[in-house]
Amino acid sequence: MKNNDLVILLGKQFFKKTFFTRGLLVLLSLFWLVLVYVTVNGWNVFEARHDSVEHHQDASRESWESNPDKHPHRMAHFGSFAFRTQHPLSIFDSGLESYTGNSIFLEAHKQNTANFSEAALSTGLVRFGDLNIALLLQLILPLIIFFIGYASITSEKENGTLKIMYLQGASMKQILLGKAVGLLMVSALFFVPALIALWSIAFLENHQVNSEIIMRSLLITICYFLFFIVLCFITVIVSARSKSSNKALLSLLGGWLLFFIIIPKAGQVLGYYLNPNLSKIEFREAIETEVAKQGDSHNPDDPHFNKIRDSILKAHNVSSVKDLPFNYSGFLMSKGEEQTAKIYADQYNKLIKTYEKQNSITNSLVLINPYLAIKNLSMGLSGTDFYTYTNFLAQTEQYRYKQSQYMNKLQMKFISNKAKGSEGKIHVVDKTYWKNAPKFRYKYLSVSKTTDYQIISILALGIWLLLAIVVITNFSNYFKII
Repeated sequence: MKNNDLVILLGKQFFKKTFFTRGLLVLLSLFWLVLVYVTVNGWNVFEARHDSVEHHQDASRESWESNPDKHPHRMAHFGSFAFRTQHPLSIFDSGLESYTGNSIFLEAHKQNTANFSEAALSTGLVRFGDLNIALLLQLILPLIIFFIGYASITSEKENGTLKIMYLQGASMKQILLGKAVGLLMVSALFFVPALIALWSIAFLENHQVNSEIIMRSLLITICYFLFFIVLCFITVIVSARSKSSNKALLSLLGGWLLFFIIIPKAGQVLGYYLNPNLSKIEFREAIETEVAKQGDSHNPDDPHFNKIRDSILKAHNVSSVKDLPFNYSGFLMSKGEEQTAKIYADQYNKLIKTYEKQNSITNSLVLINPYLAIKNLSMGLSGTDFYTYTNFLAQTEQYRYKQSQYMNKLQMKFISNKAKGSEGKIHVVDKTYWKNAPKFRYKYLSVSKTTDYQIISILALGIWLLLAIVVITNFSNYFKII
């Protein structure tokens, strides 16, 4: 019998033996019921949130455009809202969705933070994580695999059948690979329906095929398949190295607790301890302090902006701002906007770097922890990770700046320098210009960008797979048969 045929035969025998046990059928039924529930519930929640976001985004735009003739600077402070639409694959893996805000109020000279996160509006239970398809695959299914496969080799040792198989010509490598294949076949009964649920999201969302979502779904499928291959190999290796089934089970349960619970949580705590970030109040205070140092465009006696005024007067060869060919206040506001935007960007980049330093502890652990690798990949490809959220914040700030400068240009062009203020109905701009203001259109992070951010996790998953294959194929003779 060929080597591959023997491996497949051993895999089929393990599958049949395991499949017809009453415990597996009960466990499989419960898993499928929970899977159906989380899929349907996740779909309903996504649809409700998506409709709510679209409704409020349209309502915000309608409120903006329905303003009467008004001074542009007053319109700039009237502001608008930008809402973050969830990625359809957040149904599969909600990631950080519950902990990050989904709307930002945009106004001139001020950068606000995202608000209305689910965690802030819910009870403390949400902080334990959302029950979704990815959670079942990342935490629950590995535990099931360990329970199914812990005795895959040790039971053969204890029954004396492993020695008989060896004497009949089966090498230890073939036995290990056969058991791993069989365990993977049993595991497929659990993860294949979950991946079918993933693909149903990809094909049914918006009732059309989206190539970007299809690509993400394909990558997610490949990553999870590799992850479960690694888990099956590890389970069989631990079983082969253990002296008894009880010791194999304890080793696998201890590994699950260490790698899936303790290490991820410890990495987060250590990251925050070594790199504490500013609170919202401290962050706002740092910006205001820097603005006060560089100059306040709203202060008529500010030295910094007085120098700008003098240089503008000299460049146009006039003695008063009233003689300038454009509205000086609008020009001043545009310069002030440039300044505050730059200050905010600098402070924001420092804050993001702090968060990245915090995350770097956990990210570096993916090399020794395949769970963290698949978790990062799953969130990234589902559009629910840290980088996707910061990309949303960057897009909103670009839009806010563009909108504010649009208002400043209207003021420079249409408002007289003789205007004493923005009150009244004399110095105003026609309301048709509000409709011409740019609209906020949120764009998801591209697949290529996502894979660039998660390159370490991709490499880590590949290294774990290669390492498991090397151990089984090259060091199988070191495993004890008796």
